[in-house]
Amino acid sequence: MRSPFVLVTAVSVALVVATGLAAGAPADAATVPASSKATATIPNSTTVPARGNLVTNGRTWKMSYRQGFDSTNAAVGQFAKAYPSIGTYDGFSDTTGRGKYAPAKVLSVSKGVLDFALHTEKGQPLVAAIMPDGYAPHKTGRVSIRYKTTKTTGYKFVGMLWPSNDNWNEGEIDWPEADLGARARPASAVPGTLSARGMQFEPGKETFASSDTTGWHVATTEWDKGIVRFYWDGKLVSSTTKAVPKTAFRVTLQAETTTSGAAVPASAVGHVSIDWIAIWN
Repeated sequence: MRSPFVLVTAVSVALVVATGLAAGAPADAATVPASSKATATIPNSTTVPARGNLVTNGRTWKMSYRQGFDSTNAAVGQFAKAYPSIGTYDGFSDTTGRGKYAPAKVLSVSKGVLDFALHTEKGQPLVAAIMPDGYAPHKTGRVSIRYKTTKTTGYKFVGMLWPSNDNWNEGEIDWPEADLGARARPASAVPGTLSARGMQFEPGKETFASSDTTGWHVATTEWDKGIVRFYWDGKLVSSTTKAVPKTAFRVTLQAETTTSGAAVPASAVGHVSIDWIAIWN
């Protein structure tokens, strides 16, 4: 697990949670007025959650970002122009060093779905990562995505909350995380535990989603004060009170080469499809 800017020895990567509407956010994104009394159920829907507040576990979350990809199609190479407020990693190596972030060759939008088409060109695996609300810093947050993947050897996907200042020792929250087509598992790094071997992660016993990623599912990370919770289709998978960040983090959705050590077949083409993204603070 790591930021693409930091060399690390642990093998994994991550998901997001946010707190501010990115500057220049698309028309689909919205700030909820302070006077809003609207509430909603835990997202587990085929449509992007409605604008409004969300009450879970005794806390009222205010929506800061939503994106359903319905307003604008974008062919490969046109994503940055069509969605300028969404940040991307570009031109450097992924966690394993085998993949190269190349959003102009990987990302496209069609029929309301963002597609990551992971593939190899001239011996180089090409991957992509996006930051839905740019580098917006969050100190707590709730992030939901509706997504699915193909079952493809050599690639993985992770939703991540990563330190805004790229200091891995401040922690990392990963959910959902899995090789394409496998069952996702949650993990959160314990702040202050960085060593030559990487970070210490919680929960101590690995838990997994009840189904694999080949069908549509809603994954939600809820980072509150003192606890991080992980939901799959509205049902709690796991939580931790031992690995809770205390500094500003950004949200990242990262598709890259697998950290399992498996080879990346040159002929493999893996897809990560994202139907919608919603962020509450």
